[in-house]
Amino acid sequence: MNSPKKVVVTGAAGQIAYSLLWRIANGEVFGPETPVSLSLLEIPVALGGAEGVAMELQDSALPLLSNIIVTADANEAFNGANAAFLVGAKPRGKGEERADLLANNGKIFGPQGKAINDHAADDIRVLVVGNPANTNALIASAAAPDVPASRFNAMMRLDHNRAISQLASKLGRGAAEFENLVVWGNHSATQFPDISYATVGGEKVSDLVDQEWYRNEFIPRVANRGAEIIEVRGKSSAASAASSAVDHMRDWVQGTEKWASAAVPSTGAYGIPEGIIVGLPTIARNGEWEIVEGLEISDWQRERINANVAELQAEREAVSHLL
Repeated sequence: MNSPKKVVVTGAAGQIAYSLLWRIANGEVFGPETPVSLSLLEIPVALGGAEGVAMELQDSALPLLSNIIVTADANEAFNGANAAFLVGAKPRGKGEERADLLANNGKIFGPQGKAINDHAADDIRVLVVGNPANTNALIASAAAPDVPASRFNAMMRLDHNRAISQLASKLGRGAAEFENLVVWGNHSATQFPDISYATVGGEKVSDLVDQEWYRNEFIPRVANRGAEIIEVRGKSSAASAASSAVDHMRDWVQGTEKWASAAVPSTGAYGIPEGIIVGLPTIARNGEWEIVEGLEISDWQRERINANVAELQAEREAVSHLL
């Protein structure tokens, strides 16, 4: 067996964490030969709920679960951490503007970023799940100047998986058959699920679907799938978000040559300015995401990508005092 990996999950009493923690503890991120120590971080008022989750994890007698701590102290939670899922975030309140939402989340992700900077292990990888995820990740990264910016990601994998699911349903194909799909931009209604390079069973997806359906039904449905689930279920996505978070971190740690949409710090690729964390086509090698470069971009694609860039830059400006 390998040495244990310490994994932090914030918002540990919430529904996403409830679906996420067992999968981490079962080895789905680091593999079946690596024990896991879990650190459950919650706000003081929710510590009881997190303690109950820890009790259930203990009662599951999971072979790879070596230890659990429950705490409201970020410094304790992130001490020696190898991976972190930042799930807990403040939702938008009634009548609250997006700038207010960003500022309120800055009070969460800034201190967490500092705790990561001061206490996490050298190989720390941070996936921000709590929305607005892209800019929350930027805030956390800015508070951790000693940690490479590439170690802070935001989750676009849920959007990626939703896009594949919609295509699989439309074409009657298995999800595993699809390759080279990308969701560009922000985890928001602006996001751009792009099938320009996608294939299924060696065939170009763009040749198999009607362009009117693609532009007027597929793109908005993927972007608004979360709202659709709330309307039907009465609650936000939880299990699917947890599943996508596992997919992202597993591929980041173990590697993948299959394209995955990941929100990573922009390097200037595709004319996207640096200083934002943005969804891009990526593969993972040696524990690092690599941007798939050299793709041809049409004027229509550029327009959609630029809308995301403008939104992310506006969010960055709104929290500039935190960066």
